[in-house]
Amino acid sequence: MRKLFACVLGVALAGALGSMASPAQAASAVYQAENATLSQASVATNHTGYTGTGFVDYVNTTGGYIQWTVDAASAGPATLTFRYANGTTADRPMTITVNGTSVGSTSYPATANWDTWADASVPVTLTAGANTIRATATTTTGGPNVDKLTVVTPDPGGPSMAVAPYEYLGWGNPQSPTSVMTATGVKWFTLAFMLSDGTCNPKWDGDRALTGGSDQAAINSIRAAGGDVVISFGGWSGNKLGEKCSSASALAGAYQKVINAYNLKVIDIDIEDTEFSTASVRQRVVDALKIVKTNNPGIKTIITMGTTPSGPDSTGADLINRGAAAGLDNDVWTIMPFDFGGHTGTMGAATVSAMEGLKAKVKSAYGYSDAVAYTRIGLSSMNGKTDEADETVTTADFQTMLSYAQQHHIGRLTFWSINRDRACGSGSDADSCSGVSQSAYAYTKIFVQYTG
Repeated sequence: MRKLFACVLGVALAGALGSMASPAQAASAVYQAENATLSQASVATNHTGYTGTGFVDYVNTTGGYIQWTVDAASAGPATLTFRYANGTTADRPMTITVNGTSVGSTSYPATANWDTWADASVPVTLTAGANTIRATATTTTGGPNVDKLTVVTPDPGGPSMAVAPYEYLGWGNPQSPTSVMTATGVKWFTLAFMLSDGTCNPKWDGDRALTGGSDQAAINSIRAAGGDVVISFGGWSGNKLGEKCSSASALAGAYQKVINAYNLKVIDIDIEDTEFSTASVRQRVVDALKIVKTNNPGIKTIITMGTTPSGPDSTGADLINRGAAAGLDNDVWTIMPFDFGGHTGTMGAATVSAMEGLKAKVKSAYGYSDAVAYTRIGLSSMNGKTDEADETVTTADFQTMLSYAQQHHIGRLTFWSINRDRACGSGSDADSCSGVSQSAYAYTKIFVQYTG
């Protein structure tokens, strides 16, 4: 992957989702468990830390449930987040149904004790009006204690976090992000890349200070204009934190430094090259992200990787399976559908094929329904000419990808890169232009139509 950019850093990864809308772009509603309809469960107050007037304690038997009626202003994707406690040492899974249809089994692993609460989320599709949400215990030990249900729905009125094109501020003659916002209507950017400084310490591009420099100034300007950012870790070249940090806890600490520095809602792990190909590092990334999600309730995580035209290869499938086995509630699994090493048909058709392969692997690993699996996958394309002579991604291909996203409500629709979303001029190189005839921001203006 990224042969063209190996000398500088690499193309980008991707991924967010319709259910990843930020608080500023989402509606959120809280439903207390003690006010729901209960079967083989009862309201209790004998543990601390709950919200409202109590929590619900399942009876130790299969089939007990909590049922809420959730109102949605319009049909579309949503995220259900259950706040729970599990003071045992074993998982207490539950099946979640929406209007009588199962959206899969959700894991509720141990939380140290009954006074320690955690969140477990599942993406769903709601109908307009009243929706019946039921959480049913599936083992003889019953479900966990449940405090509340939070329902987040994206704002359909404008560009969502699902569309956050990459911009690389360290090279490629970067445009002013606020000028891009004015020209295209895009609100979110994925800024790349956060790397290691040679130790388990994050810096922009591995050498620019984490805060106080031009990168922070760009982020401040984006937020002042009403937008926000996803920060991407990794890429093809440079020192990767996943390799320089010797343990999952150390790697989580490096991620946390960046989260804290910028009060991030989303992080993107672009796992490539040896960080991707080394099994122990793949596991370290998975375990570190579990720690991050535990320590930052509500944060969204994206994992991005290369792909074949039929979906992730065996290494990519192994990464997804490791995530599922570890109980990582990763929000979006994203592929980069280019640099295939050979494909047939248009790049748009090849992307759809790769996405269907990704959906199948995520669905199988996590036990999701088709509808949920689509909301957990994303694509990060490349605009114009890629690193391979037989690949040109046209605006027509972007229209194909947009239609696919709109049909299935995928989690993320993005591309590498804003820097390249313009025609080449005299002296331009492939890092700062698309290599095809186009008007400025032609590709961005297509993807920005996606609202989740």
